[in-house]
Amino acid sequence: MLDATPTGNLAFLVTAFGKPFTSNGFGNWFRKQCDDAGMKHCSAHGLRKAGAALAAENGATERQLKAIFGWTTMKEASRYTRAARQKVLAASGMKRLSRDGDGDGGGPGREEAQGGGT
Repeated sequence: MLDATPTGNLAFLVTAFGKPFTSNGFGNWFRKQCDDAGMKHCSAHGLRKAGAALAAENGATERQLKAIFGWTTMKEASRYTRAARQKVLAASGMKRLSRDGDGDGGGPGREEAQGGGT
């Protein structure tokens, strides 16, 4: 199978002319593929953002995100890890809104919160 596969390009995806896509060229090509598939809500940029968010939410570090997505600075990676931490904090904090006041097993119970504790 490998012998039947065209080789010679350093890029995985190439244009119809055998040349590597430019960033804009790939985005336009991908947009057309999505439109042709009836997925007008998808884009290369959107899928990249979704992948970065998913990786961060699954515990990827800023350095890992930088390596995966080819970013040259930590700024972009930090955006995704910060958003992922915010989701975790929000979910944890929402447990504190429960009626029993003991969402995660720590902190005061209902009696203590209402002034009925010791």
